[in-house]
Parts: sequence; structure tokens; C-alpha cells
Amino acid sequence: MFTGIVEERGTIRSNGGALLVVGCQTVTEDSAVGSSVSVNGVCLTVVGRDADSLAFDITEETMSRTALGRLHEGDPVNLERPVTLATRLGGHLVQGHVDGIGIIEAVELQEAGATLRIRAATDLLRYAVAKGSIAVDGVSLTVATLGDAEFSIALIPHTLAVTTLGDTKPGDEVNLEVDLISKYVERLSTNGASNG
Repeated sequence: MFTGIVEERGTIRSNGGALLVVGCQTVTEDSAVGSSVSVNGVCLTVVGRDADSLAFDITEETMSRTALGRLHEGDPVNLERPVTLATRLGGHLVQGHVDGIGIIEAVELQEAGATLRIRAATDLLRYAVAKGSIAVDGVSLTVATLGDAEFSIALIPHTLAVTTLGDTKPGDEVNLEVDLISKYVERLSTNGASNG
């Protein structure tokens, strides 16, 4: 479980075959082999580590359901270690289980930050609400506006500087994870209606 508060921007060292290697400093500190780390919002298991990098096995399933396949050597990634019971929950509950891929439609720069418009599948957007939480490439954000096929998020300068979202451009793919609570509410209300 994660919070969507990015701890570090890592750098892809290699992304080929079934192994992803990420250069990093902060998240290596207590990420032993077998630990989970969120890489652009995807929960991955550490299979190798040294002082300045972590290695992860990547399955074909992960590559087909996430935007990790578009990453190349030198690309930045958002990294976060799992939350502990002694950690403040600064974002929202994020599992690192990507629900779908969004496409950046527009990046609107403003004096104090930017607004991103992201196109997403309608079956994903049914779990989104205006002013509700959504994770974009592992970053906990608030839905600013919501339409039938897209939503927007407002980014402050700090978020633009410390996450990969400051580098995005129209056409880029991003990993999306909707709010877990909304999926449970739907499941419970559907089962409750059918079980009478």
C-alpha cells in the first residue's frame, strides 16, 4: 500500500526483456530483495539491489496493462516505498494496481503551476468524482474537472518539479489508478441490490 506521495525521481537504466533496472538513491535505503516499490504507480517487487539502483522482474501482463513499456534508458520515473503504520497518509490509499492507461490531451501552463487534461476510458471514469482522488503515474492528485471521456488535474510548481508530471506532453501515456474506496462502494451496492 502506498500514499501517492513521490519520494524520489529515479532514472531508467535498462528496460528490456523481463527486467527493469532503475537508478535511485533514497528508496534503496530499506528496499531489500522481496520488498515492494511503486514505479510510476505500478507496485513492483525488488529482485536485485545495489547502492544506487533497484531491479524488478516485469511480466508481459504488467507491460500490456501499464505504460511501463514506453520507458527507455534515461527516462525519469516516480518512486515510492510502501507506507508503514508510523507514516502520515499525506495522499490517499494507493495500491499500485494500475486500472488503466490515460493519454495526456493537453498541458496548460499557468503562472503558478499547470493543468493536465487526461483522456481515459469511460469504464474507469465512472469511479472518478470531481474533487476526489486519483493516482496518475503514482502521484496522488485531486480531480479538478470531470467529463465523459477526460478529466483534468491541477499541478502546483512543487509537484511539477519533483515528479515526472512536469515533463509530460500531449500524447504521453500515464498509469491511472482510481480511488479504491469507489470500487468497493460499487461492489457492495451492486451485491446488496442483487442479494436483496
